[in-house]
Amino acid sequence: MTSMTSLSSQSNLDLRAPVFTRLRRGIKARWIQTTILISLDAIVLFLAWQIAAICEKSLGTSWTTLQSSLSLLPIITTDISLIAVQGLYDSRQKHPEYLSLIQTITLSRFLLLVFAYFYQQGDFVFRLSFVLSWLLSAALICIARFSITTTLEYFYKNGAIGSPTFLICRSEDKQKVTNLLEQENYYKILGWVDVDSVAGEKNSWDSTTENIVRLGIAEVFVCSWECVNGRMFLYWKLRNAGITLRILPVDLKAIDDNFKLKMFDGTPALKLSPPLITGSDFLIKRYFDFCFSTLFLILFSPLYLCIALLIKLDSPGPIFYKQKRIGLHGKPFEIWKFRTMLPNADQIQKDLEASNEMKDGILFKIKNDPRITRFGGFLRRYSLDELPQIFNVILGDMSLVGPRPLPIRDVEKFSEHHFIRQEVLPGITGLWQVSGRSNITDFEDVIRLDRTYIENWSLSLDWQILLQTVLVVIRKKGAY
Repeated sequence: MTSMTSLSSQSNLDLRAPVFTRLRRGIKARWIQTTILISLDAIVLFLAWQIAAICEKSLGTSWTTLQSSLSLLPIITTDISLIAVQGLYDSRQKHPEYLSLIQTITLSRFLLLVFAYFYQQGDFVFRLSFVLSWLLSAALICIARFSITTTLEYFYKNGAIGSPTFLICRSEDKQKVTNLLEQENYYKILGWVDVDSVAGEKNSWDSTTENIVRLGIAEVFVCSWECVNGRMFLYWKLRNAGITLRILPVDLKAIDDNFKLKMFDGTPALKLSPPLITGSDFLIKRYFDFCFSTLFLILFSPLYLCIALLIKLDSPGPIFYKQKRIGLHGKPFEIWKFRTMLPNADQIQKDLEASNEMKDGILFKIKNDPRITRFGGFLRRYSLDELPQIFNVILGDMSLVGPRPLPIRDVEKFSEHHFIRQEVLPGITGLWQVSGRSNITDFEDVIRLDRTYIENWSLSLDWQILLQTVLVVIRKKGAY
C-alpha cells in the first residue's frame, strides 16, 4: 500500500494530459521550408512557360493561349501536386532526387497531352513552345532545387538553422551518435544526458524533460532504449510537450504499425511523433466524456428509475452500491453501481476467498457467486449495474474509456509495475473489458492490456473500444 500512497501525492493530471495545447515542435520551420520549395517551383515553372512562349514568338509565331497566369494555373498546380505525391517536398532530404523531378515533370506533360487529345485542344502540343516549356521546366526546377539545397546545407553546417536535438545515451555511444546525425546536415545537438545516470522509474525524468523543454528541443534521440527505466513516462512527457522521440539504435522486436522507421547511414531508428496539435485530442476526450454522460443520463433516466424499482422489489437493501475504489494517482474515490448483491456481500467475500478463480489472487472473481441477487445476475449479464458510473464520469473521477478502477483490497496486492494503470483516469470500459472481461484469469494479462491501451491511446482507439463494448454487452461475453 506504500506505493499507492506515494502515488496519491503526485499531480492530479492524467499521464496523457498536457498542461496546454501547442503545435508540434519544429513543425513551423518545416512548413516554412516546404512553402519556400513550393513557391520556388511555382515561379520557375511559370517562367519556363513564359520563356518558351517568348522564344516561339521571336520565330514569327505566337501561342497566346497559355501566356496568362490564369491559364497556366491548372498546369502548374498539376506539376506541384505530382511532385508532392512523390514526396519531393521533404525539407530534410539529404540530396534532391533530380531524376524523380524530371520524371514527374515528364509525367505531367504526358497528362497534358492526354487532356488535349480528349478535349480536342491538340493544336498546340507539337508547337516549339510546348517542347521548350517541358525541357525548361525540368532544367529550371532542378537548378532551383540544387541552389536551395546548397544554401540550406551551408546554413546547416554553420549551425544557423537545424532541428534542435537532444541525446539520451551512454557516454561511450555519444560520439558515434553525434557522427551519425552530423552526416544528415539537419540536426543541431543542444544537449545530452547519460542514460545510466537517470535510473528512476518516474520522478528522475522530470528534471531532464524540463531541461529539454527549456532548450526548445524539437527531437530527442534515445539510444539503449531497453536501459531506460520509466519509458512510458518519458514518452508521454515528450509527447505532451510536442517533441518527437526517436529510438536509435533499436530492438527490432519493438517495431509495430505505430512506429516509423528511418535509416541513418545504415542504422535503423524508430520515430514516435506527437500529434500535429498536442493536447487537443485529450481535451476533446474530456469534453466528450462530460457531454455524452450528461446527455445519456437525461435520455435514459426512465431506465434508471425502472432498474431502481426492480432492485427494491427483488431484495431488501439500498438501490445503489458505493465502494471505495483507487483512481488517478492512487487517489481513492467512491464508485457508484446498481446493487447486485446482498447487503452484507463484503463480509461474505472473506469466507469465499479460497474459491477465487484469479490465478494470482489480486482480483476477486468467481462464477455462480452466492452473494448475487436474482435480479442482480440479470444486471451483471448485460453490464447494466455499471450505468450509475456515469455520475463518476460527470464528476471527473472517471472517463468513459480507461483501465477499470479496482477496490482497495486488490490494489494493496499490487507489485510495483502494476501501478502504471493508476497514471490515467479509470474508465467504465476498457481494453480489458472488450478482450474477454471475466474470462481473463491472469492479472498480468490485464496489466498487459492496460499498458497497451495507455501506450497506444488515441481518440480513434477510444471510439473502437466504445463500439466493441456495445457488441460485447449484447453478446454477454465473459460477464458473470
